[in-house]
Amino acid sequence: MGNGSTNGSVDFWRTPRRGPAIARTCAAGLTLVLVLAGCTATNGNAGPTAVTGGETGVTSARPSTAAPSVSTPATTGSPRQTSPSAPVAAGEPKVRTTIEGLQLPWSTVFLPDGTAVISERDSALLKSVRNGRISTIGSVPDVVPGGEGGLMGLALSPDFATDRFLYAYYTAAEDNRIARLRLEEAGTESESGLRLGTPEVIFPGISKASTHNGGRIRFGPDGFLYVGTGDSQRREQPQDRNALGGKILRLTKDGKPAPGNPFPGNPVYSLGHRNVQGLAWDSAGRLWASEFGPEVNDELNLIQAGGNYGWPEVTGAPGRGGFIDAKVVWPSTAESSPSGMEIVGSTAFLGALRGRRVWSVPLDGENAGTPVGYFTGQHGRIRSVSLAPNGELWTLTNNQNPDSVLILSLSG
Repeated sequence: MGNGSTNGSVDFWRTPRRGPAIARTCAAGLTLVLVLAGCTATNGNAGPTAVTGGETGVTSARPSTAAPSVSTPATTGSPRQTSPSAPVAAGEPKVRTTIEGLQLPWSTVFLPDGTAVISERDSALLKSVRNGRISTIGSVPDVVPGGEGGLMGLALSPDFATDRFLYAYYTAAEDNRIARLRLEEAGTESESGLRLGTPEVIFPGISKASTHNGGRIRFGPDGFLYVGTGDSQRREQPQDRNALGGKILRLTKDGKPAPGNPFPGNPVYSLGHRNVQGLAWDSAGRLWASEFGPEVNDELNLIQAGGNYGWPEVTGAPGRGGFIDAKVVWPSTAESSPSGMEIVGSTAFLGALRGRRVWSVPLDGENAGTPVGYFTGQHGRIRSVSLAPNGELWTLTNNQNPDSVLILSLSG
């Protein structure tokens, strides 16, 4: 198999295909963990709005710039709610504390004892945070950072208590790939008390580029591994079911296409994406994903198995047949560039890179209400938002030199 495969066979869906480069206007992939305290909320400028339209005819909190059948929100001033149902966001985030000492953190997972494990994109280091203290666990081998690539998403095995597997999405010399490593207790042998095992590459062959590398991975409620990929500047990939770029993939713990995928024997779960950065499930088990737009139309999408989300044919919520409209659209990518996300109760929290804030989006079933921004411009670029075992939100900041974890408590 090409592009880093180890078994000598060729799978049609693992063969990256080159295409023309596209202009990148979204923010570079940066990771930070934020704890926000005593800050005031702001709706921001040129915010998103809720609109009705799209293939399914459901309410969308994403403004449209293309189709007259979709209500077009104002592109300046506060977000305008046009949804017939406007659920109230639950819990206002407040910064409780800040932990400094990271460099371009990208993803956070929590071990059963509450220890946080954080990836650093460019250093390829895994760091632990325990009792407010940052320690180095070790370096993930074969990571080749560059541009938006490097050590990115982390996911903890659903059976971590018995198999001790940590999954990592990273950029190698020829591709983006997913490996799993055992994370063993090391006692006093290391400063973190943890030791990394040898990586086992379970899914190679995701195309790489200086930008649009995707990188978010999470295990879903069904026990399968979901993977957000970018188009890697190859515009033909997102609409090609046999290419891995511009997709959400669904895999077994061993890196095989999950049974029940919409296209038999194929890892693709949804297609037509530009650069998926956030994955999270609501209380009903629905998958939501955040995605970078080009110069306009960042998105929050409700994901359907086999659904086509339009890139590069459409962005936003144009209501064009054959494509699924986003639920939230930010007309100006300067206000968002949404990266990692978490859903708590009926509220989605998204970190914004260019927007330099945390967006709170109330959810009501399959509908989304008007986003509200918090901490605008106060903590730099926000790479990810993760839910800690104690119910607090950990956000990661990027490009702060050093970067931080912001720990947020939720009022209400």
